[in-house]
Amino acid sequence: MKRLNFTLDKSTVELLNDLSEKYYEGNKSQTVRAALESLAARQGHDGWVISGYTPLRIDHDANCHTCGTDYNEGNILFRPVFERGNSPAAIQQIPSEEWVECSSCVEKQ
Repeated sequence: MKRLNFTLDKSTVELLNDLSEKYYEGNKSQTVRAALESLAARQGHDGWVISGYTPLRIDHDANCHTCGTDYNEGNILFRPVFERGNSPAAIQQIPSEEWVECSSCVEKQ
């Protein structure tokens, strides 16, 4: 943990106090962190990013998410593994639909 010194105007101090009491049991550090995370999310750089892929033998016909190529049951495709991260390509939420990639598209990533 590191201590930082800020000079805040009176209305900002009051807002910080009000928010920390209302949402974070008076924890001002947690309040500032939540505000920064919210700002990052609004900028489109915070969300879910693909950290890797795991192989998957499909048990039904499927399409590659990126190129759209059709693959039959029994083919090996790759399912993305999502984690929280920062990136201009971050998505707001993990998709609920099936997402698989072919080996060509995974290699291009």
